[in-house]
Amino acid sequence: MSGHSKWATTKHKKAVVDARRGKLFARLIKNIEVAARQGGGDPAGNPTLYDAIQKARKSSVPLDNIERAIKRGSGAEAGGADYQTIMYEGYGPNGVAVLVECLSDNRNRAASEVRVAMTRNGGSMADPGSVSYLFSRKGVVMVPSAAGVDEDSILAAVLEAGAEEVNDLGDSFEVISEAGDVVAVRTALQSAGIDYDSAEATFVPSMQVPVDEETARKVFRLVDALEDSDDVQNVYTNVDVSDEVLAALDA
Repeated sequence: MSGHSKWATTKHKKAVVDARRGKLFARLIKNIEVAARQGGGDPAGNPTLYDAIQKARKSSVPLDNIERAIKRGSGAEAGGADYQTIMYEGYGPNGVAVLVECLSDNRNRAASEVRVAMTRNGGSMADPGSVSYLFSRKGVVMVPSAAGVDEDSILAAVLEAGAEEVNDLGDSFEVISEAGDVVAVRTALQSAGIDYDSAEATFVPSMQVPVDEETARKVFRLVDALEDSDDVQNVYTNVDVSDEVLAALDA
């Protein structure tokens, strides 16, 4: 997982400071609104909302925007949309598996935009179930590197909470658990005084495909095109990007 995670982490950092900042903010706000609608507007009693707010704050989303999203989602303020979660499956360049998670109030628009992005960037749509079996629903907590925080200290804090593994990604650590244990893992980190950037249930590939620089570039171009859609929340692939390929792409 580490290669893809390193790329995702690097890409996220770049997204915060470039022209995609607005789209990133919109996705984080949408997560908050949906979490508030599903579990109520009180973060203390709604761990999904708590984690959505945490991620938004870490990404510098203005507090006013966060509060308005909570009010829209919980019904305290008018204007909330009825978002549905829709999953699309497909294949990218060289047969790489692609899972696209949408949050949309218009299923036809979402399907059209995903299909166009796939076909224009070397991908193709796949039947439901033909790709999703390659991914598992997991809990992922991202912990920033800090003084006194290392793999052993994190593992000691989260092992009894259900964590399965801790991966050192260089400038951060990735803690993997079952999706249902993500709140327990996050809480264990907080109890140990260890800060975290995000905690969420996500899709993790059960097997990965190593790719060369050319294929990696094509796959990332496809992911960028998919993420240009306002309906797309997350794009998951099973690419395994080596440090050498990452370095070549950054260069």
